[in-house]
Amino acid sequence: MTANDETMSRIAARNTLRRRVYPEVAAGGFTGVDGTVEFYTRVNALLRPDMVVVDYGAGRGRFMEDESAPLRRDLCNLQGKVAKVVGLDLDDVVLSNPVLDEAHVIDLSAPLPLASSSVDLVLSDYTFEHVDDPAMVSRELTRILKPGGWICARTPNRFGYIGMGTNIVPNDLHTRVLRRLQPGRKAVDVFPTRYRLNTKRALRRHFDPTMYEHIVYTVTAEPTYFGNSPTVWRVMVAVNSHTPQFLGAMLMIFLRKK
Repeated sequence: MTANDETMSRIAARNTLRRRVYPEVAAGGFTGVDGTVEFYTRVNALLRPDMVVVDYGAGRGRFMEDESAPLRRDLCNLQGKVAKVVGLDLDDVVLSNPVLDEAHVIDLSAPLPLASSSVDLVLSDYTFEHVDDPAMVSRELTRILKPGGWICARTPNRFGYIGMGTNIVPNDLHTRVLRRLQPGRKAVDVFPTRYRLNTKRALRRHFDPTMYEHIVYTVTAEPTYFGNSPTVWRVMVAVNSHTPQFLGAMLMIFLRKK
């Protein structure tokens, strides 16, 4: 069996597991606790046809490879729903992203290549956990965002099981661990984590509440970080249902600039 065959086999096993633990997957391909559907449904609700949207950390657009749930893929794709989608990323893979109208490879030591007050909404999906200098990031996002504009971000909660587990595993082992836990994820999509912008307190520190309205809450989706055992998944579903909200796995972040 080739490496690709092994990966595809693991993906198929994971999809079978989802259907066993979450029977609603048979109706549309997604669970009732799908974090991507939750996050992007709310993002889509904020869109207007005349908006300029920045995807901060856009990457290669790997969600377009997801064939298991067309609804989820369509929610993630903002192209055509707004006037322009601009992708920014440290990696030049962003230049091959098929769902961007404009793409830039950025240098974190330089200002973002966008004019001040030129953006209506900043999307940042699984990027805040990689930020080295949150003060610089918040300063630049604030600069390019129009008054009344939104920052919409999804990131692991530092106090949730993903955040705590990631902090235990050294960065140089992340690719090896995620290959086992998330078989559909490529090495190119794994980046070092910092967790400097992953708590409500850190968000208030770097996005001043006198300048931003904060709508931040936690969710816990499918336990995809716990292997492929149906028993373990069912145990984690039960555990998650009794987990205090502040320990939720993911932070859903919606900040409106005043």
